[in-house]
Amino acid sequence: MKKTTTLKETIYSKNLDFIMEAHNGMSAKIVEEAGFKGIWASGFTISASLGVRDNNEASWTQVLDVLEFMSDATSIPILLDGDTGYGNFNNARRLVQKLEQRNIAGVCIEDKLFPKTNSFINSKAQPLADVEEFCGKIKAMKDTQQDEDFIVVTRVEAFIAGWGLKEALRRAEAYRQAGADAVLIHSKRSDIKEIEAFMKEWNGRHPVVIVPTKYYSTPTARFKELGINLIIWANHNMRASIDAMQKTARQLHREKSLINVESNVATVEEIFRLQRAEELMAAEKKYFPAKKKVE
Repeated sequence: MKKTTTLKETIYSKNLDFIMEAHNGMSAKIVEEAGFKGIWASGFTISASLGVRDNNEASWTQVLDVLEFMSDATSIPILLDGDTGYGNFNNARRLVQKLEQRNIAGVCIEDKLFPKTNSFINSKAQPLADVEEFCGKIKAMKDTQQDEDFIVVTRVEAFIAGWGLKEALRRAEAYRQAGADAVLIHSKRSDIKEIEAFMKEWNGRHPVVIVPTKYYSTPTARFKELGINLIIWANHNMRASIDAMQKTARQLHREKSLINVESNVATVEEIFRLQRAEELMAAEKKYFPAKKKVE
């Protein structure tokens, strides 16, 4: 099955499902091996992996370069966190062309202004995009895609910006009518009151995606009860790796020895396995000429 079809069926399924964040080829491979049906290519964590801020400081072509390695390393679909689409409708439709060329299954765009700012940084001061212009961007992206199963998810930031339920519903419905395949409703509250209110009024009219980073203590069963279609674990591989690297680096700096570290980190052989080193060795035997005996 095509990656695009797999992602579309996952989002449109009545069963709650999950995708996991990755930010490079190695983390993408780890997500696939963990058993997830899809990968969230997070703009936040890709930027972090490059050492820059989540403000479009990494160009969209640099993001594409990372995506290409992620796509090549895996067989499950990737949904890109495409920020605002990296500009206007023309930038967004070119993005779709380039994503399809790299076998990326879909993209999520948010209704803020370029360059974007992370939703959890002074979010109420962030202006939102004009609804009509954003709908035009959605239409341009859907008109551009060549694969009918390529997914465009629209992320509604009304709650994040403090605009309330009425505006969230107005925007979500406008995006649905413009052709979006699903709606991501975002909230930064530690409870799910905003999500609950939205789902009650939304009444199942289109697939809904959530990112429970801030309301992480909510039982997953509650999301299923509300009719959520897809949950994104949006940044936890990056956060886990930072924690592990900080501890290891500090320990090595302090102890100046590998004795107490070696047993707590992945083996070099595990890295070779994830890199598929054995496949290259087999290919060398197949394609390199046999060594001639010296007489």
